[in-house]
Amino acid sequence: MALAWTSTASSYSLTSGSYILLVLLLLGLNYGTCYGLGSFGFDIHHRFSDPVKQILGFEGLPEKGSVEYYVAMTHQDSIIRGRHLAASNNQSPAPLTFASGNGTLLINNFYYLYYANVSVGTPSVSYLVALDTGSDLFWLPCDCNNSTCVTSLPTSSGQVVNFNIYSPNASSTSNKVSCNSSIYCDPNQCPSTNSDCAYEILYYSNMSSSGILVEDVLHLITDDDQSKVVDAPITLGCGKNETGIFLSGFAPNGLLGLGTDDLSVPSILASKGLGPNSFSMCFGSDGIGRINFGDNGTSEQKETPFIVSHTYPTYLINITQINVGVNVSKIEFSAMFDSGTSFTHLTDPAYTFISETFNSQVTEKRHSSDSQIAFEYCYDLSANQTSYMTPIMNLTMKGGEQYFLTNPTTDVFFTKKTL
Repeated sequence: MALAWTSTASSYSLTSGSYILLVLLLLGLNYGTCYGLGSFGFDIHHRFSDPVKQILGFEGLPEKGSVEYYVAMTHQDSIIRGRHLAASNNQSPAPLTFASGNGTLLINNFYYLYYANVSVGTPSVSYLVALDTGSDLFWLPCDCNNSTCVTSLPTSSGQVVNFNIYSPNASSTSNKVSCNSSIYCDPNQCPSTNSDCAYEILYYSNMSSSGILVEDVLHLITDDDQSKVVDAPITLGCGKNETGIFLSGFAPNGLLGLGTDDLSVPSILASKGLGPNSFSMCFGSDGIGRINFGDNGTSEQKETPFIVSHTYPTYLINITQINVGVNVSKIEFSAMFDSGTSFTHLTDPAYTFISETFNSQVTEKRHSSDSQIAFEYCYDLSANQTSYMTPIMNLTMKGGEQYFLTNPTTDVFFTKKTL
C-alpha cells in the first residue's frame, strides 16, 4: 500500500464557518499525484460527494465545512466503528436528521465513507460498492429480493433509486467456486466435493452477508494516457442473504474488501500476476479520488512498515514521536488505517499531549462547550477574520520518516477514543 505525505506552512485561510476545530490529518494524499506507474483502478467517491448526492438526491445536505457537516461525519464514524449500535436487541442505528428548508433530511443510508462504481461480468454491469480496508471479501447482492438484500433506496425527493443485482447466470464469464477448492474452502465443511463453496461473514455483531463464492471478471482501467481496460479475474461473494443494518442501506450495493487476507481484491489481483500486492487511495477536496492497484509509488514517497497482527489482520503502523510546534513527545503507539472512518481517534496519552499542547499555542478564544459538537477543542473567530495561525505538527513513523500534517484544522478532525 503506497502512502505519500508533504510538508506545509502553518498559516491557513478561512473558507467558511465562524470557528475552527482541532483536527489531525493522518492521510495527506494529493489526488493530483495519484496515478501510479503501471497500475490500474477506478474512481472513488465520498458519501457526500456530488456524484453520490446525484444518485440519492441529497440536495439538502449541509454545506461542507459547516458545523452540521462535521456532525454528520462524527455520526457516521460512530456507526461504522460500532459505537452506539443497538447490537444487543438487533435495532438499526438512529438516523441523523437535518432541518432542510421546510422539511427534514434523514441520512440513514450509505454509512461507509467511500464508494466506487465497479463493473463486473459479461456483459458488464455496474455496482456502487463500499470500500473497506477492515475486511477482505468482495461481495455483491446476488439473486436476492428486497427481503434478503437492498434492491432500491428512496431519495430525499421521494424518488426511488434501483440497484443492479448480480446474477451468475446472467454473466457468461461467471463460474461457481466448488467446495473442493483448497484455496477458499475448508473440505471438512463441505457436504460433498461438488457442492458450492458457501461463505458467511459477520461484521461487528449485528450484520452479516452470506451466499456462495463465484469467479468472474472485474473491469479496471489502466492509469496511463491510453486508459486501457483490464479484465481482471476475481473471486467474489454472491451475497444472497444480508442481515441487520445491511438491510437498512449500510452498504446497499455491495462491499469491496481491501484487507490483508488472500481473499481481498489486492491479494487476488497479485495472485493472478496482474501486479504487486499493493494499492493506493488518493482523496480529492471535492470528495472524488482514485484507488490504484499494483501501485509501487514513487521514489519521493516516504515509507513506514506495517505491523503484522495475526489476531486482527489489518493495516497497523507505529508512531514513535509527536511534534506540536516546539514541543516534542516520545510517546509511542500503534494506529490503524481505516477507509471507513472520517476522523482520527486517539487514546491517552497521545490525545492529551496533542490537544493541550495545540491549545496552548493557539491565540483564538476557545469556544464554549456544545453538546451538538463531538470535539473538545473549538475556537471562536472574529467576524472579519480571514486567516489564523496554528503550530506545525508532525508525526515520526517507525523507521524515522516524519509526516507533516497538511492543513491540520480543515481536513480530518481529531477526537478522543474511549476504550
